[in-house]
Amino acid sequence: MDTTQRTEQQRSADRRRRELLEAADRVVLRDGPHASMNAIAAEAGITKPILYRHFGDKGGLYAALAKRHTDALLGSLRAALDAPAERRERVESTLDTYLAAIEARPQVYRFLMHPSEGGQGGDQGFDVGKHSAPLLRRMGEELAQVIEERVDLGPGSQQLARVWGHGIVGMMHAAGDWWLGERPCSRAELVRSLADLLWGRLAAAGDKIGGPGF
Repeated sequence: MDTTQRTEQQRSADRRRRELLEAADRVVLRDGPHASMNAIAAEAGITKPILYRHFGDKGGLYAALAKRHTDALLGSLRAALDAPAERRERVESTLDTYLAAIEARPQVYRFLMHPSEGGQGGDQGFDVGKHSAPLLRRMGEELAQVIEERVDLGPGSQQLARVWGHGIVGMMHAAGDWWLGERPCSRAELVRSLADLLWGRLAAAGDKIGGPGF
C-alpha cells in the first residue's frame, strides 16, 4: 500500500469517526448522562460492534466526546481571556463564558460531569463520574498556565498559579453545578458574585513583565 492510499484511508477513517461523534452528540443532547452505546449505534445506523471498533469501548467514546467539548469550551475561555478589555471585565467575561456554555447545553454538561443512573436499551450507560475529575484538572492546568504567563505573583509564582487555576475552576464548577440545578439567581448575578470573590488578590497583582498582560 503506497503513501497516498494510506493517507486517503486515514482521511476516510477520520471522517467516519467525526460522523459517529456527531451521532453521539445528538443522542447526548437528547438523553444526557443516560446516553447509551445502543442508542448511539442506532442513531448512527450501525451495529454496536462497529461502534466499538472505532472507539474501543464506552470509555473510549466518552473520552473522544469529552475532548471534543472540552476543546471547544477551552477555546471560548481563551478568547474571553484574550479580549481587549479591563481585567475585571475579562474576569467576568470568562466566568460568564463558562456558565453560558453549561446553560446552553445542559444535557452535554450532565453527560460530561454526572454519572449515569442507569442505561437504556439493555446498556448500562456511561460511567462518567470517574472521568469528570480529569476534565476539571485539564481546565485547571490550562488556567494556571494563563495566570503564570500573565500575572506577577512573586516568589513561588508557578505553584501559586496552579493553586489559583485549580481553585478557580473548582469554584466555577461547583457554583455552576448548583446554579444550573436550582437557578436561584440570574447568570449575571452569579457572575458578579463570583468575580467579587476573586477580585481582591487579582486586582492587586501586577502584570508579568514581558507577558501579554491580564
